[in-house]
Amino acid sequence: MPGRPTLDPPAAEARERIVRTAYELFYRDGVSAVGVDRIVAEAGVAKTTLYRHFRSKDDLVVAVLERHEDLWTSGWIEREVEHRATSPQERVPVLFEVFNEWLRDDSYEGCLFINSLLEIHDRSEVIRASSVAALEHVHALVARFAREAGIGDPVSFAHQIQIIMRGGIIAALEGQFEAVDEARSLARKLWDQESSAGRHTKNRT
Repeated sequence: MPGRPTLDPPAAEARERIVRTAYELFYRDGVSAVGVDRIVAEAGVAKTTLYRHFRSKDDLVVAVLERHEDLWTSGWIEREVEHRATSPQERVPVLFEVFNEWLRDDSYEGCLFINSLLEIHDRSEVIRASSVAALEHVHALVARFAREAGIGDPVSFAHQIQIIMRGGIIAALEGQFEAVDEARSLARKLWDQESSAGRHTKNRT
């Protein structure tokens, strides 16, 4: 398209390398523990290159959180549930299975959204806002699954499921897999209860 700005390939490559490197480092070692000097050294770029693409480390953290949302929320959770479930009524139970697989994966290192929120706390409003927004998108996804399955109050249901999910995330980090199993059981009971109530309401009408 004439006049449309294009991204210079070498610049795009450098930005991608920075984001990928920061993603791995932040996930493994934490946002606070990883400085800009380490990121540029491991990404193989100059510090000026990093600051050409990101005004600050906070902006880079936000880009990493956005990448995680693309890869985890949309690219894995949503895609995997849609792939495995054969009907809207199967999506929430399948979500429990997918989530449980993630908690038990050998590479599991917690939730980057929650990790960033707890680490940064109120020191960076932009990181906090980005983490909260990402968690709200997870809630919206669960609420959509619930609504399409006929749950009467999908928003409230999704809040309850997300509370259980957060408990499972912490329990898995602690290696308390009995608690992970209990969280999964509680989620399933909640689903059975709400889906049964939805069927009864539908039958009465």
